[in-house]
Amino acid sequence: MIDEWDAANEARPIGTRARTIGEDFAIERPLLTRLPDDDFETGIWLTPRVDRYSQVTVRTNRYSVPVRLVGRQVQVQLHASHLVVYNGREQVARRERLMAKGGSRLDLDHYLEALVRKPGALPGATALERARAAGRFTPVHDAWWAAARKAYGDAAGTRALIEVLLLHRHMPHQHVVAGLATAVRAGVLIVDAVALEARKFADTDDHPTVSAPGTRTLPANVISLTER
Repeated sequence: MIDEWDAANEARPIGTRARTIGEDFAIERPLLTRLPDDDFETGIWLTPRVDRYSQVTVRTNRYSVPVRLVGRQVQVQLHASHLVVYNGREQVARRERLMAKGGSRLDLDHYLEALVRKPGALPGATALERARAAGRFTPVHDAWWAAARKAYGDAAGTRALIEVLLLHRHMPHQHVVAGLATAVRAGVLIVDAVALEARKFADTDDHPTVSAPGTRTLPANVISLTER
């Protein structure tokens, strides 16, 4: 309908002008400059402070940021469907925006440095439950964690798991999960072994979808870093 109205309007003169709108635009068109290459920025800037829970409050909702930013003022660029958090010029978080009020989005990765110092806080952490619900913390993670706690004790086994979770910052999620599954089946509860197996999957791009140990057989040819 708008296109039809626009076409009809081109044949209309404005007031007592001699030319129609279409004729005037034909004269003006060659003088127009090209559209800008950059997108028009529609986000608004906010400057919340990171609270002691490593979260920022934006329009009544809370979003986690890296724990190293606790107490600092950060910049948030708020868009209609997402928001981006900056510490200076560094982008530290990008999250889908919550539409309801009083909600929270927590990323387990943001708390790992703090959990290394207090591993006992991980089992009951809200961020861990959110990661499980989102499918980021899989049954394979749980299986490796249980085996590590049995072998090293709760604190040391949980710290080892956190080191594994840190691998996700540098490797694709599916590669780390595949490396975890192979290490569990081989009984090798060493972070370096998980990293090595994940790299092997990355090198061959052979990363099948894995599930909890016992539901699918994966190769267990784990080699040491020294042999590598």
